Amino acid sequence: MTSTAFHCPEHGIPLTASGDGYACPEGCSFPVVADIPRFVDSSNYARSFGLQWNRFRTTQLDSHTGTTISRDRLTRLAGGDLKKTFAGKRVLEAGCGAGRFTELLLEAGASVTAVDLSEAVEANLTNCGARGDYRVCQADIRRLPFAPGGFDVVLCIGVVQHTPDPEETLKALARQVAPGGLLIIDHYTYREGGVKWSSRTLRKHMLQRPSESSMRFVERLVNALWPMHRFLYRVRRAAWFTPVRKRLLHLSPVLDYQYAFPELSPELLHQWAVLDTHDVVTDYYQHRRTTDEIRAALEGNGLEALRVEYAGNGVEAMARKPES
Repeated sequence: MTSTAFHCPEHGIPLTASGDGYACPEGCSFPVVADIPRFVDSSNYARSFGLQWNRFRTTQLDSHTGTTISRDRLTRLAGGDLKKTFAGKRVLEAGCGAGRFTELLLEAGASVTAVDLSEAVEANLTNCGARGDYRVCQADIRRLPFAPGGFDVVLCIGVVQHTPDPEETLKALARQVAPGGLLIIDHYTYREGGVKWSSRTLRKHMLQRPSESSMRFVERLVNALWPMHRFLYRVRRAAWFTPVRKRLLHLSPVLDYQYAFPELSPELLHQWAVLDTHDVVTDYYQHRRTTDEIRAALEGNGLEALRVEYAGNGVEAMARKPES
């Protein structure tokens, strides 16, 4: 399937291949580095995400874990059979990370354009580059290097809440949907209790540290607290200990998936703990929205909201762009 051509994010006109990159008739130029077109500088607010996805390149891939954790999440978001939603479709995956969903889209028969603001694109290329009709580029979702309306499905999972302005991000994503096409997203919402006090406190300090040192600090922290988490999981059925266990888990900033995904091996559970603890305490933006706010943003961009509900990590939504 023919991919949507690259367009200048600044001027909106087609780019031409020029040397080791792409050039715009208005004078803009964009390099290709390590086989990946780069439309942004890597020194941006998403740098910590790039570090974590390259450090844990395969940790959340179903093909590596031997589970269906990522497939189950994508299937729920897509409303059922992945082949029915994605096969033969031009899919823009905005915020592709290391490729936990990219590999499933390709397996379902989609023509995938994967985009990320961070250097996670390098992990994505390594994981998915040989899997099918695929390309990847490093770009800002709010200034995508494509002409409007070029994709049958635009997918954005676990990303919108981490951008500076979620409504602006949704507007940019909606522009990329072809008439009759789908936009599928999720977004954090307001939860009772919210983010743990320990995580909020740690995040204030982590945002002031260089990204590399933050990753090292989080790894050491998880390594120190993980034996306690393992012990608390082993005694989880002791009713007399339940109040103490809940209190200790609330005080720890470590994200613990032993209860949600017991099918993961001990090694993978530890990796997920490091990965997502780092994610929570180093993400620069953490916006939250209600279903009503998400629905209003989708409809405000001319989309028909097919499903907007509380599920997964917060709000999950699917919307269609009218044919005309």
